[in-house]
Amino acid sequence: MNRVLMAALCTTAIATPAFAQDQGAEEAAVDDNIIIVTATRRAQDVQDIPLAVTAVSPVQLERQGVVNVQDITQVSSSFSTSNAQVASGSVVLQIRGVGTTSNNIGFESAVGIFIDGVYQSRPGIALSEFVDVERVEVLRGPQGTLFGRNTSAGALTITNVRPDVSEFGGFVNATYGNHDLINVQGAINVPIVQDTLALRLTGAYRERDGVIDVIDETGKIGESNEKDQYLIRGQLGYEGDSGLTVRVIGDFSKSTANCCSAVELLPSPLETSGIFEAVGLGPRGGQFQPNSGQQAADDRIASANFEPRGELEQWGITAEVEFPISDSADIIYIGSYREFDSRESYDSDFTALDIFDVDLARANINTMTHELRVQGEALDGALNWLVGGYYSDEDINQDVDFSLGGDYDALVGALLGGALGANPLQQLSGGVDPSVVTATNSYSQSSKSWSLFTHNTLEIIDGLELTVGLRYSDESKDGGFEQTASNNPLCTGIRAAFANNPAAVPPAVVSLGCFAFLAPAVGSDATDAEIPFAFLPRPFDGEFNDSELIYTGKIAYEFAAPINIYASFTHGYKSGGFNLDSTAAAGGADPRFDSEEVDAYEIGMKAKFLDDRVTLNIAGFHEEFTNFQILEFTGAQFQTFNVPKAKTTGVEIETVIRPDDNFTLNAGLTYTDARYPSDCAGDLTDPQVLNLCGASLTNAPDIVAIAGATYERDIGNNLDFFLNGQIRMESDRRTSTQPSNPADLDDPTPLAFDVQDGNTKINLRAGIGSQDDVWAIEAWVNNLTNEITRGVTFNTVLRSGSRSAYLQEPRTYGLTLRGKF
Repeated sequence: MNRVLMAALCTTAIATPAFAQDQGAEEAAVDDNIIIVTATRRAQDVQDIPLAVTAVSPVQLERQGVVNVQDITQVSSSFSTSNAQVASGSVVLQIRGVGTTSNNIGFESAVGIFIDGVYQSRPGIALSEFVDVERVEVLRGPQGTLFGRNTSAGALTITNVRPDVSEFGGFVNATYGNHDLINVQGAINVPIVQDTLALRLTGAYRERDGVIDVIDETGKIGESNEKDQYLIRGQLGYEGDSGLTVRVIGDFSKSTANCCSAVELLPSPLETSGIFEAVGLGPRGGQFQPNSGQQAADDRIASANFEPRGELEQWGITAEVEFPISDSADIIYIGSYREFDSRESYDSDFTALDIFDVDLARANINTMTHELRVQGEALDGALNWLVGGYYSDEDINQDVDFSLGGDYDALVGALLGGALGANPLQQLSGGVDPSVVTATNSYSQSSKSWSLFTHNTLEIIDGLELTVGLRYSDESKDGGFEQTASNNPLCTGIRAAFANNPAAVPPAVVSLGCFAFLAPAVGSDATDAEIPFAFLPRPFDGEFNDSELIYTGKIAYEFAAPINIYASFTHGYKSGGFNLDSTAAAGGADPRFDSEEVDAYEIGMKAKFLDDRVTLNIAGFHEEFTNFQILEFTGAQFQTFNVPKAKTTGVEIETVIRPDDNFTLNAGLTYTDARYPSDCAGDLTDPQVLNLCGASLTNAPDIVAIAGATYERDIGNNLDFFLNGQIRMESDRRTSTQPSNPADLDDPTPLAFDVQDGNTKINLRAGIGSQDDVWAIEAWVNNLTNEITRGVTFNTVLRSGSRSAYLQEPRTYGLTLRGKF
């Protein structure tokens, strides 16, 4: 691969189709402008197949500072991501404006993640660092016929570099940057039996100080949004004379970073009216940062009584085997086992007051997958066929320890306007101090999935190809909640007070005295006389079963090489399941949510002009979702529901221009109208659903544009250098689940700080090194102008009108040294 192609790759984000077999289909070039990928598991030029794909090379990952899944937004205008309170379970991935809101371990992503062909059941599992990666592919639109499970919005595939059985080699990279960033990466490839067996070892370590200061009344007590993680991966690769290839992969990664803190932007009315101070909580009720509004975001200071703490650990084993069963057919097996564990603690009230904490949340996810495919060619190469089967088995267990703090009673007094004094709960409960209240809630889910699938492409006449894919998928899940420990005399006292004199116990005291996350799980013993207590947690243990036929049809025509046009239709699917929350079955509610389905239409053109110096790709799409899955925090519980209708419509235009061998320009524009239609609620009357109708989807800007340039040139006979710049621009986007107050459907006024203004982020990188790549040094800066943007905005818990937000990355810069041997 010469420097012209390398320069092209480092700035390219192309909406293109791709067939590639995932065994041994390394990213390669038949000539300077052909890229081979694995988007549909057959090796073929990325420009030739009817599927919209962004293919990202290792050079592009390095030059754009893409270090994990969340950074792919820098190289794909159709991909976006956001993160909330916990790194393990609140990562939201979106393609074409569509994703799955999540702060619930029972929710699966609408964007499926596949690492070396293996489905990763939760985005948090795939947050390890990109190192020794061969390529990253973003497949847009539903991909269910070939890619495992739950890909109703798209799929993200990550392929790591395979062991090389022929050559010894490796690399080492070292980076130092602001916020005391230290990053070391390396890999070594060792042939054990020449041309037959090789070992490849890969490792990475990343450490960075937090980018948000955490303070209380004494000043700074810690930092949040830091990095502290490492990854080790080992691979054995075998290539036999018979055509048999085997790869066994083992990996281990661990993170102990503190993540993540929210910044209060809108003060509570209780602060501005002086009620906090009246009940002894200080003038600002536990908020000690100096500013509010956008200035608070710029300051990047959060108030809390302790900084968030987390420890994520995972390991896995993958085995893949490919064997030719004839001159024109192969059998391929990929199996895996993965175990993911997390331990996290955080201040859930987002203030320096001692109100409500998650003392420890422990989660474990064990996943086993098996996939067997037989694929090949027939009819003298006119037919490419594939049939296969897939099975997965996953177990989820989570235990969460909650506690109330010493300031909880005074806060309740403030929320009641001071009418009942500074300690109303103690008064009404017979003197119970809320700070003794604790509870441990336990959630579990066991799921099994199996499917049979086929994907076939037939060249009907010269240049005209028809693709048909089918997948029958069967899903079964057992989910449950139980309260394994509870010490809550406060709720017992409030219930007794209500039974004795209901008129003396206001509804707000009922809900706050029996705060849902810590209230005793009462089963069905709340009598008709206790209707205000219907929200109390209830244990549940249920089953969910569903099946679906997923299918796709595509037609493509190469009418004037190298110009291709295509049209496609795909019916996609994402399984339903259980809301793993303590209040999911409160009031007799069904804790299950329905499966999500999508019908997707796409037309596209892929073309090259002027001796292949100009690449132009255009894709238009329309996707209609039914039973669109939503998870929302309502102030007292995490509630799941299905919106009957959601739609996304748009166009993607991307181009790469190579004026000469040294200079490459790229540009991309994605226009997306991702929305809930005006009749989105169907027959539902729930205000939370009705309020969404007519609004855009969360974090789905109408316009995202990417533009970039790379200039590369030799210096004499030994050195070369490059200059790279990339700009990402996005229009306004809505950052919370609800567009306005669902309690007042006649008022469409957006919630405060709900709309993130359009912004532009600039990344720059320059480097110089030897022409044989033995060494290089690079200087880089990401987010040059330090644009401070919000990922998620929400109503602050227990703050009566306050709004807080999770912020995205600030400006970062540094130096990187690279060595290769």
